[in-house]
Amino acid sequence: MPHLTRDDTVFVLHLNEEGATDTENVLGPPQVAQINELLDEVLASEGPAALVTTGAGKFFSTGLDTAWVLEHVDQVDAYTQSVQELLARLLTFPMPTAAAVQGHAFGGGALVAIAHDHMVMRADRGYICMPGITIGASYAPGSVLLVADRLPVRPAHEMLMTGRRYGGELARDLGIADAAVAADEVLAAAITYGRTHQNTRGRTLGEIKSSRYASTVAALRATVSGVGDQAAIAGS
Repeated sequence: MPHLTRDDTVFVLHLNEEGATDTENVLGPPQVAQINELLDEVLASEGPAALVTTGAGKFFSTGLDTAWVLEHVDQVDAYTQSVQELLARLLTFPMPTAAAVQGHAFGGGALVAIAHDHMVMRADRGYICMPGITIGASYAPGSVLLVADRLPVRPAHEMLMTGRRYGGELARDLGIADAAVAADEVLAAAITYGRTHQNTRGRTLGEIKSSRYASTVAALRATVSGVGDQAAIAGS
């Protein structure tokens, strides 16, 4: 399960289970619930602060738990909505946020990274990718708007329409990521960003984010329906 550590004023949300490496860090229902509880803990703090999200080993996160989806088709719409609401929460979080993408970020994992204010990727290995088009999986409208709202126009189009994988340096050059650094510098660079901007934490920052991304947030928080039907077809 995800867990939380702290580097002085910077909270670090680890998508991997404590001590685990090279797990895919899927965002199944238990993980989504745990992340929300950890975000509640972060918000309960006082004073300047920032949030950094990272994984461990080969994967940042591979996104939705597809095995769970195929076993719980009747619950997929509610599950998808919970992920969308988590993305909206990250997008409007009232403190500076940075994704330390030390490994692969696919699908929902890519969306989590994109929802942060700042993204640092590993330069030499690891990809960010939205593979829906290549596997026949549609996205909820809020997810599409999130990519379109946070990334430059052409890369956003290409990412969604082709399923291309972007390494760290290419992602940085195209404006998908803000920085691409050596593997052992990813987390430190994200923490530095957070610490640099920690004094912006508060109501005003949250209001600015909510206004800037109002249409995307509304779409992310809209009722999800029909995803379960798609999952049933995929699993048949």
